[in-house]
Amino acid sequence: MKKIEHIGIAVKNLEDSNLLFEKLLGTAPYKLEEVVSEGVQTSFFISGPNKIELLAATHPNSAIAKFLEKKGEGIHHIAFEVSDIDQEIIRLKSEGFVFVDEIPKIGADNKRIVFLHPKNTNGVLIELCQEIK
Repeated sequence: MKKIEHIGIAVKNLEDSNLLFEKLLGTAPYKLEEVVSEGVQTSFFISGPNKIELLAATHPNSAIAKFLEKKGEGIHHIAFEVSDIDQEIIRLKSEGFVFVDEIPKIGADNKRIVFLHPKNTNGVLIELCQEIK
């Protein structure tokens, strides 16, 4: 794994949260994007070398809606950048990690993504992401 790519934060209202984070970080989001397949609207902020992704549900059956219902607003996941997501899946499976879904999907911010199940990662949802070239 190369680095922490971003931290994902689940929010109830993206517009209100964008205003909050604009005030906090002193900058507007550099990207707003809907990922229809995941039922989320996202925004991305840069703070120094780090990125923060805000995620809001677009329908009540999405994973983010279920997360918000169960846990409320807060950190949803930590994403790690990888060079080769397919090889990383093989490596981590051989180490005994379990994935939410073993087939990478197209996520926000021009990435292929896959999630490790939090039951195997001390309760933290881990996302692996690889830039689409």
